[in-house]
Amino acid sequence: MPLTESVSREKLHTRVITCEGYKREDDLYDIEGHMVDTKTFDFPNQHRGGLIKKGEPLHDMWARITIDKTLKIHDAEACIDYAPYNYCHSISEIFKSLIGVQIARGWRKQTQRLMGGTQGCTHLTELLGPMATTAYQTLSTEIFGTQEESTYPQLLLNTCHSLAQSSPVIQEFWPQAYKPAKKEEKAE
Repeated sequence: MPLTESVSREKLHTRVITCEGYKREDDLYDIEGHMVDTKTFDFPNQHRGGLIKKGEPLHDMWARITIDKTLKIHDAEACIDYAPYNYCHSISEIFKSLIGVQIARGWRKQTQRLMGGTQGCTHLTELLGPMATTAYQTLSTEIFGTQEESTYPQLLLNTCHSLAQSSPVIQEFWPQAYKPAKKEEKAE
């Protein structure tokens, strides 16, 4: 474990998110997300027969978006296998509202506008975040080319510490985009 050792504790909850990207034979791409929440104890739930047993999914949800090389969504669907309330299953069709949307800056705001709050499912909407980054990873060579081919990471510049315009990574691989950090003046 890379984290420091913690004090003695008891595990109560596990959330597992898996995202996978596929190239389809029609030159589109499927990005699939799956989220499962489990508890380490039994607890009462009237909508699920009176009890959700430890290890049984509280949430078990799937989502798929079909995108092109520009990250535009051509199709979207969701499926809820397990949820805490029977009514949760009725929200899956909201995913169709993503058709025509492009994964780009402002993605989280856009998905919140379309599916956030009472018009959608918090968990499926949250799953769209890692699905978007999975889309970028799946199409990375399509979008950016290989590191040797790419003239510079235009879409990624200044999006994280390592891709800051002043970082040694940018200086090494895309020197034309490199700008040294401004030195702070010392107050006297």
